[in-house]
Formats: sequence, C-alpha cells, structure tokens
Amino acid sequence: MTLPTVILYSNNNQECERAKMLLASVGGEFLEYQLGKDFRESDFNSEFGSHAEYPQVAIGYEHIGGLKDTLHYLNKAGLL
Repeated sequence: MTLPTVILYSNNNQECERAKMLLASVGGEFLEYQLGKDFRESDFNSEFGSHAEYPQVAIGYEHIGGLKDTLHYLNKAGLL
C-alpha cells in the first residue's frame, strides 16, 4: 500500500521532526505547512480546536491526528 499525499501541520517542535522522520521512513510524500509561514495559530485552532497539539496529520482527505495517531494508523495499514 502506498500512501496518498500527506499533509503535516508543523510548528517545528521535536514531535513534528519525529513525524517527518516517520513519514519519510514509510516512503510517503508529504507536504509540510509551517506555523507562521503557511498558517496562523488562529487558523490552526479553528481547524483542529484550541487543545490540538502539533503536529497534526491528514492522509488523503482524512484527518488522522497527532504523532501517536499517525503511528497507529500506519501500523494498522501494515506500513510499519
């Protein structure tokens, strides 16, 4: 199974770096949107809620969630 395009919403923290390494390890292409460059904090809060943590990941048209959610998704999909 190959991944559809992945979107990674990042603030460049350590968890975001781990998410990028994880996505790269499964060979998936991903687009990284960076806080302050591609979106504002208020946009992030409107999209994911004020309690959402970085990173947030969407695969195809499906919002997956944070790093742990992405790890579980990839494991369940047999990509890990």
